[in-house]
Amino acid sequence: MREAESREFHRIGIIGMGYVGLTLAAAMARKGYEVHGVDVQPSVLESLGQGRAHVYEPGVDDTFARLVGKNIFIASELPDEPVDAAIICVSTPVDEATREPFLKNLAAAAEQVADRCTPDTLVVVRSTVPVGTSRAVVLPPLTHAWGGARLVMAPERTVQGRALRELLELPQVVGGLDEDSLRLGLALFGGLAKEVVPVSSLEAAELVKLTNNCHTDVIFAFGNEVAELTERFGLDPLEVIRAANLDYPRPDIHKPGYVGGGCLSKDPYLMSSGAERVGYVPQLVGAARRLNEDLPVNVANKVVDMMRETGGTTLTVLGWAYKGWPPTDDMRGTPIETMMPVFAASGLRVLGHDPLVGADVIRAYGGEPVDLHTGFHEADAVLVITDHPEYRNLDVGPELDGTHVRLVFDSWRILDAPEITARGVRYAGLGYLPETTAPPVPAVTT
Repeated sequence: MREAESREFHRIGIIGMGYVGLTLAAAMARKGYEVHGVDVQPSVLESLGQGRAHVYEPGVDDTFARLVGKNIFIASELPDEPVDAAIICVSTPVDEATREPFLKNLAAAAEQVADRCTPDTLVVVRSTVPVGTSRAVVLPPLTHAWGGARLVMAPERTVQGRALRELLELPQVVGGLDEDSLRLGLALFGGLAKEVVPVSSLEAAELVKLTNNCHTDVIFAFGNEVAELTERFGLDPLEVIRAANLDYPRPDIHKPGYVGGGCLSKDPYLMSSGAERVGYVPQLVGAARRLNEDLPVNVANKVVDMMRETGGTTLTVLGWAYKGWPPTDDMRGTPIETMMPVFAASGLRVLGHDPLVGADVIRAYGGEPVDLHTGFHEADAVLVITDHPEYRNLDVGPELDGTHVRLVFDSWRILDAPEITARGVRYAGLGYLPETTAPPVPAVTT
């Protein structure tokens, strides 16, 4: 097998240099493969061609700086000489209005592979797609051009902030069009990861990825549902969840929080799209996604209402990326996107800080970029959206001294609440409004 691996897979083409393709290119180049990265965006081509990664991910920038021009090559098309494997990593977004999958990028990538490669090339779908898409969208142009194809689906399942490690450590799931495709797919990813997991078909591999991400969305949604209950009962969600989880041998309940990113914000719709084609509408998945999508707007309205009570019109928002841990600068599915219209409609001035998100991005979303100290000293209220380590380690008491801040809404409950309330500042969080009155408990009748 080792000889076959070295003979069959040396030159790898990766179509799409977004997060999935970029991290895979870095990981495979580190393993010694000759990697040809393909993208159509001029700014991406220019940046990567100079050895600078356009997406934040630990280890990627250093890898490209060292290996571009050596065994990483960047272009707008696959090379003239066919690659041994062509891995499709293009984006598969959903329409913001209809939530229908946009698969034209995938179809265009398949056409390029059919045009630039040969029947000996192993074609890999790495993009997240509705079940049935690899067979329905990618396979036809290949078979039209070649008469047959070697095709596998091998979903990406890494978390941002740990991608280069997880590409090696996480089991790589591979489903093939046929036995020969599967054998080759297992050989390719066996040269990258510690473990490969064969599944019976392209469709099984597609559903594995969707199942992973939709399950995560549901878990987060349940934590957010608990927070909705504790808010109305005047309870603390962290107390309830901590007690529920302690030494209890069932799956842990997740603490409440925002759910965004490029995967969790769209994959439930990809699952639903494929399911509806076979006559089923996923109930739990759809409800969880709606609950998670409603959360940022609900929080924004709460903050506006509380600021009317505490006074002031300037709000500092800490954390503009979709998450803080592991740290990222990714704005896909960020809570601030749906919060800002609420703040704008209420006439609030919004100051913005994020350890990784650039000032130009904060401005593009309608905020005024500031440093952390200025954010506190010019604000009437502070909203913490992410649990970035810089905020976790913040000595909040001195930052509040001498300011006009009268409200801190700490979404992730990472700040020192007693330090805040000792200064006469109202403190709140998701599902936690301690100044509200709990509803009366119904009398028990016998």
